[in-house]
Amino acid sequence: MDRETLANIKTLALDMINEANSGHPGIVLSASPIIYTLYKYHLNINPINPNWYNRDRFIMSSGHGSALLYATLFMCGYDLTLDDLKKFRSINSKTPGHPEYNVTPGVECTTGPLGEGIATAVGIALGEKILKERAKLNNKKSIIDFNTYVLVSDGDLMEGISYEACSLAGTLKLNNLIILYDSNNMSLDGTTDNTFKEAVKDRFEALGFDTFKVSDGNSIKQLNLEITKAKRSKKPAFIEIKTHLGYGSKLQDTKEVHGTPLTKEDLFQLKKKLSIPNEPFYVDEDKKQDLISFIANRVGDKYNNFVNLYNVEIKSNLDTKYKDIKFFFEDETYGISNINWKNTNTKSLRNINKYVMNMISKNIPSFIGGSADVSSSTKTYIDDSSDIVYKNYKGKNIHYGVREQASSAISNGLALLNFRPFISTFLAFSDYLKPGIRMSALMNLPVTYIFTHDSIAIGKDGPTHEPVEQLTALRDIPNLCVYRPVDLKETIGSYQSILSHNNPSALIISRGNTNSINSTSATNTQKGGYVVREVDNYIATLVASGTDLITALKISYALEKSNINVRVVSMPSLDIFLKQTKEYKESILKDKKIIVIEASTALHYTKITDYNNIINIESFGTSASSEDVLEYANFDIASIYKKVYNLIKK
Repeated sequence: MDRETLANIKTLALDMINEANSGHPGIVLSASPIIYTLYKYHLNINPINPNWYNRDRFIMSSGHGSALLYATLFMCGYDLTLDDLKKFRSINSKTPGHPEYNVTPGVECTTGPLGEGIATAVGIALGEKILKERAKLNNKKSIIDFNTYVLVSDGDLMEGISYEACSLAGTLKLNNLIILYDSNNMSLDGTTDNTFKEAVKDRFEALGFDTFKVSDGNSIKQLNLEITKAKRSKKPAFIEIKTHLGYGSKLQDTKEVHGTPLTKEDLFQLKKKLSIPNEPFYVDEDKKQDLISFIANRVGDKYNNFVNLYNVEIKSNLDTKYKDIKFFFEDETYGISNINWKNTNTKSLRNINKYVMNMISKNIPSFIGGSADVSSSTKTYIDDSSDIVYKNYKGKNIHYGVREQASSAISNGLALLNFRPFISTFLAFSDYLKPGIRMSALMNLPVTYIFTHDSIAIGKDGPTHEPVEQLTALRDIPNLCVYRPVDLKETIGSYQSILSHNNPSALIISRGNTNSINSTSATNTQKGGYVVREVDNYIATLVASGTDLITALKISYALEKSNINVRVVSMPSLDIFLKQTKEYKESILKDKKIIVIEASTALHYTKITDYNNIINIESFGTSASSEDVLEYANFDIASIYKKVYNLIKK
């Protein structure tokens, strides 16, 4: 039965690729026994209720194997039809070219960029450990208890992010994480003998994993045995599975079978070899129903026990003793409008942000996160909570170490479990996180990226640490909202906006000191832009964000002494402002000259003014005092005043 059902999964996936005339048949033929064994004998899933919270998670990190995943989900009884399989890689289909979150039932996260999936899986495994501690019942047994499995390729393990993430997984001893390595010594450009010769199994043992090996990736018996052993491990588990790329194809073990559909002749001989009728999209309904029934019988008791326990013990007490896990089970958002905010004596915007974060943490149990080894500089630490370490997953502070790229993907994994994660580092280092930020935006996940040290005014660290192009690059990412507040009120308003939606956000915080501005407003911040200084008979409007707003106000007052009236607009979030009604935008940016001041390349402000009216920075900084660096870049107040004056008089 295994052989016949597995053969049907293989040919369905190959038919999908041939129908689309696009896809990756090699992984279908090499990894199908791995996926089949996992779904039939190990994954605790319920295809009728694919969002059952305590289900095991499977992440296809090697996302080019999507056809294999879709064919398997179809045969397991998920809400996919043959028509869905036939529309593989077609517009608006449930079977896109690489797995996408919230598109295909049973797909746990968006994958494709190699390495992102394995790092996200680490985040999901970490999230399970945290929730398991929070969801303990009176008998000390937790209602949460699931494993995270991830299929990886040679390509996934060549990417540096895999090392970053798995190093942390080993340190935290996430024994609920099981990595399945489809080891076939082949990548898109040819044999890995030229590119990847390390002893991978030994590397993972050094990272703190228990390691296992399957010498024959076609043996369901061997696969079953080693996965069973891995599930008992007290450390994260890594299983190296030796396979043949394109097993059974005439192009087996060659790069040509990686990403090119099989010829009709090759597909015909394969189907004949597998005893599958030579007709497109053949399905043995009896074998499909047998597989569905087998999984249902294997998992049924675990699923029913969870549902009964949740309904009897948890649901009736979500507002009392289980309030810390309410957010994870119920479709509910936590607001911060009822927080009793107090003025802080500090002028450091980093510490102001820390105060706001700590107040939010008291009100939102799912607010959790850390930094890439710079919390002492970014000030993103939850004071009233402990650190998350091995044997103590109860805290809210995650020490990522110097692992920026992994931290973003791990945060995505936490968000997939309904956490509200944050991650912080310096703005100049945001480039390290870009792939993960992009995946946050693609999946519409509420990850908050907190970037400090936001301008060249940080000075003596030099141009490597002085951000110039990063604000523009972040604003380039679709579905990412960028905020740059100036003071306490705007920081509160930024978080109110951030917590009101589920897409990711980037919060840009100055390292330097700031003064509270009387006319700023938390409420108006949520509109993205608003007037902070209105004047009569004005001839221009200055627009700025963050500490550049203080510069704009100083220049406005200085110009007034020369009988030149300019109003000032704070623009903490250009993204949010551009989403406002036409009437509101026109009320803020009236039909006079609009001059933007921002210590970045500031390209996106061309959406509200002519590029010649943007006073910005288009070159790298230098190492010197803040004052000298600003003067070097012609961005000191005297230089900006002169530029504004000339633009007005032009």
